[in-house]
Parts: sequence; structure tokens; C-alpha cells
Amino acid sequence: MHLSMRKGFNRLHLVFSFLLFLQLAQAQSQTGGGNSSFTTLLLGIVVLIAFFIIYQVSDNLVRIEAKKSGLDSEDDALAMMPGKNGFFQKKKPAYVKGQYVALKQGHNILLEGEAKGPVQAANVKTFAVQPQNFRGMSPIPKVEVEVGNTVKAGDHLFFDKKNPDVKYVSPVSGEVIAVNRGERRSIASIVVLADNQQQYRSLNAPNLDTCSREELVSFLLDAGGWALLRQRPFDVIANHHEVPENIFVSTFDTAPLAPNLDLVMEGRGAAFQRGLDVLGKLTKGRVWLGLNANGDAAPSPIFTEAAGVGKCWFSGKHPAGNVGVQIHHIAPITTKSTVWTVNVQDVATIGALFTEGKYNAEKVVALTGAELKVAKYVRTFTGANIGELLDGNLASDNARIISGDVLSGIKTSTDNYLNFYDDQVTVVEEGNFHEMFGWLLPDLATPSVSKALPGTRFPDTVFKANTNMHGEPRAFVVTGQYEEVLPMDIYPQHLMKAILTNDYEKMEGLGIYELIEEDVALCEFACTSKQPLQKILRDGLDMVNESA
Repeated sequence: MHLSMRKGFNRLHLVFSFLLFLQLAQAQSQTGGGNSSFTTLLLGIVVLIAFFIIYQVSDNLVRIEAKKSGLDSEDDALAMMPGKNGFFQKKKPAYVKGQYVALKQGHNILLEGEAKGPVQAANVKTFAVQPQNFRGMSPIPKVEVEVGNTVKAGDHLFFDKKNPDVKYVSPVSGEVIAVNRGERRSIASIVVLADNQQQYRSLNAPNLDTCSREELVSFLLDAGGWALLRQRPFDVIANHHEVPENIFVSTFDTAPLAPNLDLVMEGRGAAFQRGLDVLGKLTKGRVWLGLNANGDAAPSPIFTEAAGVGKCWFSGKHPAGNVGVQIHHIAPITTKSTVWTVNVQDVATIGALFTEGKYNAEKVVALTGAELKVAKYVRTFTGANIGELLDGNLASDNARIISGDVLSGIKTSTDNYLNFYDDQVTVVEEGNFHEMFGWLLPDLATPSVSKALPGTRFPDTVFKANTNMHGEPRAFVVTGQYEEVLPMDIYPQHLMKAILTNDYEKMEGLGIYELIEEDVALCEFACTSKQPLQKILRDGLDMVNESA
């Protein structure tokens, strides 16, 4: 049942319970011969409330049917009464044209250390591709290069023995200086020392107007572009034997300290549009762009004027920018459907295969966090060395370095490399200190979703983050916190318990196919029980995937 309908019926239940109470009160008043005018007044108020609830449920039903028919479900013309949206929902910005979704659940975490433009050149010499970044790959893929080999950007480095058609390529030209191994001889990374002047493997891209889908897929598999496509459910490399229902691209990110994608994509409009054209030939449905309706001004024309795609505007707090949330409100994933997702910069990389005839892995990365001397944007390539990205910029030795954002990123170090799909590095204080009295103190400096902490009363407060857990894991109690921050018609707490009990039927029924780790990261932040929800969810996804 739709979440808004459930809320409506819950309110009706309360109203009818109150009506029953009033009837009992009126009967008692008449028995005592007292004045019933007060009871009559209350009864009139309740009738008005009941009328409004019935109207609201009816209006929601109309909008659900409109959405199924492909209409703009937030259009005031579809409301039961004119101007309903203006009174009871966030007003749609004037620049928004077309489908619009105003999300009510969510929470923004404002942290110190936001990156500022303009974009600067990064002095990075070593880059790596890490097989563990590609979910489901064999621990020991087939490596096609040796230490000492010279490669061009776009040359093959390795492939998965279970899926040899998908080639993983070098982001830069240079010399292969290391093939690092991890546990049980697994391949941890293949490291390339970059040339001062980049050399590119020449690619003969097919004509998009005349080529078949099969020819296009074959080219992307060989050129390295296929690794940029991910499939849901399960968030794995897209299956090139399948045709997705739709392909989704989120053009904004609401995670803490996330990069401004309008700035990131400056100057790459032609490649981005060409990438969208490529994606359009790969799906039997549509390519959908999730557009940002939170600002006072419209997003970049690169996004708003993109051609040949469906567009849906989203307003609301984090995780409004998550592509999983956007999929849920545009065309939810079912047990029988698959969709693909692509990051914004990766769309431009795919497009460059056609506009430039080469694998251009150029990437703008946001260096963020309060433990940096200067938070900034830098231009580099995929897989850049973390230590070289942060060279001379660390403000403290007692810092946690994260590839990604603070909610769903992965802990790393200066010896490691930027993860393949990441466009952000976050550096925060290591929380290896004891807090006297802990949560008992009325702390203004701790980010939280709980109204018990005074800091939440000031929504524009910017916090200095650290990694302190503020307590230890405890009993997994039902609190309703997850539903308050996840704008999806899913009960995440019940889903997590179904995963822990290995109940496959409940996992599917409770919506596990629609989620990946980043979608429940905010729930994990809000969790009173301090449960590792992202790990639990991944365990569940792996279980379901293996049983399929």
C-alpha cells in the first residue's frame, strides 16, 4: 500500500476512535443533564478533520493513477481542489517543468570542509585499477599485463574469468609498476606510473545512427566503457546479455560535502549528451535524469537541456540525490525487472569514446572535510593515488581518510587509491577519544536526527565531524527512525530483521531489490541501536543474488 495512503488510513483510525470517545462523553453528559454544547463543538471539528482526511486519501489515489498513466502526479490540475499543492506541499520552483516529486522524509548533515571552486589541476603520478571495486568479480581475475609493461590509456589490464567479455582498462598511459596482491593471492590493484604526456589507444567507434545494439555493446565491452554501467538489483556490473527496463542518472548529490555536479561537469556538455545518446540505444525503455529542484536557480543547462531523455525533478533533504530513491519514485524495481545506473561523470566518459575516439578517464574530485588545510576541487583521472591527492594538505595526523562521503564511503589511507566510482575524498577527525558523560550532556556540536540534542533545533548549523560512535552496539529495537529519513515505501527495520533471520520471502516482499548500501546509510547514521545496516543489507543482497 502506498505510504501516503497508509498515513491517511492511520489518521482516519484516530479520528473514528476520537468520535467514539466523544459519543461516550456526550452520553455521559446527557445522563448527568449537563450542557452538551462543548461536545457538539468538538464533534463538528472532528467531522471537518474527517472530511479533510477522506479528501486527502482520494487525492492520493488520483495521483497514483496519474503516475501509472505517465502524467505529472504533482500537477495542480490533477488535484481534487485547485491549489491543493500550494497549501499542503512544498511549492514547486518556477524553473521546474514536467514531472516533480517533493520528498518529505530525509535529513541533511551539514559539515565543515565543503570544497570550493574553481577546479585545480592535481599533481598525481600514480593511478590504479582495483578489482575489488567491481562487485561480484573473481578475487583473482585474469591479468593481461606484467610489471614493466608500457600501456596507453584504454589498453586492457584484466578481465573477470567468469565474464571475459568485459574488459577493464588503464585510466592513463605509462608504465605498469606494480601488481599488488591481497589476501589469498587476490589481486588488490594494478598500478600505473603515468606519462607526463598522455597517450591514448585509438578507438574506432561505431556510427550511433546506423549501428545495431549488438555492435554498440561489443564496442563498449572492448573499449572499457561497459565497466561504468551498473545493474540493479544488487549493484553489479551490468549484464550485457540483458536489456534493461530503463537507465537512470542522478544529476545531483545530497550526501554530506558531496561535490557540486554543476561545477564538476563544466565544459563536458557535448560528451555528456553523446553519452546519453549511447545509453538510449541500450535500453528498451528510457534514460531518466533526476534533476535538482532544491536550489533558488535552475541546475546547469547541461542537465536541464539534455535531449532524448525523460526528466524528473526532485526536492527534499538527503537522500533525495540518491539514484535509488529516484528510481523508486519514477519506475520502481520489481522482482522481474532490471535497471541500470550510471554516474554523471561516467556518462561523459562513455560519450568521449565517440566524441574524442578515446577512453578519457578524466575526473573532477572533491577533496573535502575539516581536517584539510584547503577543501577544493581537483582535476585528475580515475584511480588517483590518495596520498598524492592530499599531499601537503592534511591539517592533522589524527584523521580518518574516506574514499567517498562520510555516510557510505570506504576507509582508506594515503597508500591506497581512489575507488573506481568515487568522485570525493573526505578527511575527518578520528574519534578515538572518550566523551565524559556521553549523550547526557546537552551538546550543540554533535550532528544528529534526534530532537533530544539541542543542535537539531538549528537546522543551518554546520558541524565538525569525527568518527566517534557515541556509544556501543546495543539491542536492535524498533524505533521508527529509519522510516523518518528514508523517502521510500519500505520498512527498512523489518527488512533488516528479515535478512538477519535469512527469511528470503520477507526480504523480497519488503523491497530488498530496491536498495543498496548508500540508500540505508542515513538510516545507519540515525540508528539508536548502532547496527551496521549497510553490511546487513549487503549480506542480504548477496544471499538473494546467489539463490537466484
